[in-house]
Parts: sequence; C-alpha cells; structure tokens
Amino acid sequence: MSAVREQLPEGRYGRSADERADRKLKIAGAVLGALFLGVVGWFGWHYVGESRISAEMIKFDVVSDTEVQVHLEVRKDVDVTGVCTLRSRSEDGAEVGRKDVKVDEAADRVDRVWSIRTTARATSAELVGCTPQ
Repeated sequence: MSAVREQLPEGRYGRSADERADRKLKIAGAVLGALFLGVVGWFGWHYVGESRISAEMIKFDVVSDTEVQVHLEVRKDVDVTGVCTLRSRSEDGAEVGRKDVKVDEAADRVDRVWSIRTTARATSAELVGCTPQ
C-alpha cells in the first residue's frame, strides 16, 4: 500500500503563521501611527496655546551713527508681560546693536518706538522674537 498524503485545504484550519505575523505588524503600525499623530497634535496645541505674545516691526529709522529707532506693534493678552529682542546690523552684516525690550503695559496691543544704541552705523534693524514672561 502506498501512503498518499492529502493536502489540507488552505485557510480551513485557521490562519497560517505568515498571516498571523502580517496581522501583528499591521496592528503595531496602527498603534505607532496613532501615537505619533497624538504627539504631533499635542506639540502643535502646546505651541499655539502657549504663544501669547507676538510682534511686528512697522519700521526702523537710522537716527545717527550710534542709534537706530525701531517701531514695534506688539499683540498679547492684557495680563501678559514679555520681552522682545531687537537687533541692528551694519552694511557688512555684522551685528552692531542688540536690545531686549520689556513689554509690560496692561493692554492687548502696544504700539511703541524703542531706541537701540549701536557700536557702528547701522543699515538695518530686525525683530528677533518675543517671549512671554
């Protein structure tokens, strides 16, 4: 008598080892993807929610070889105080002046002109940024 082995029907007795491994990888990928989206969402919300002061430089004026005046418009919550950093550069791009200005007025919009003392004649001024305190 010759023994003939019968082939079992595929998928009849559960999933194969390859199918189980694929399913585990899909689940792990979905969990990691959801965690990644959650972390990105949290960082985005935290960044937007915590930024309570912003400013825009309206104009600057080089008054002399040692002074630049910068006109800023600062928007913030009424109860927030902050510091804005201003920088002035010479024609060759070197920094010739820097000043941190405190914005502590009890208003949601502050429109002021600040002076930066410079070590050489400035050709530009810029707002580096503002941070709440």
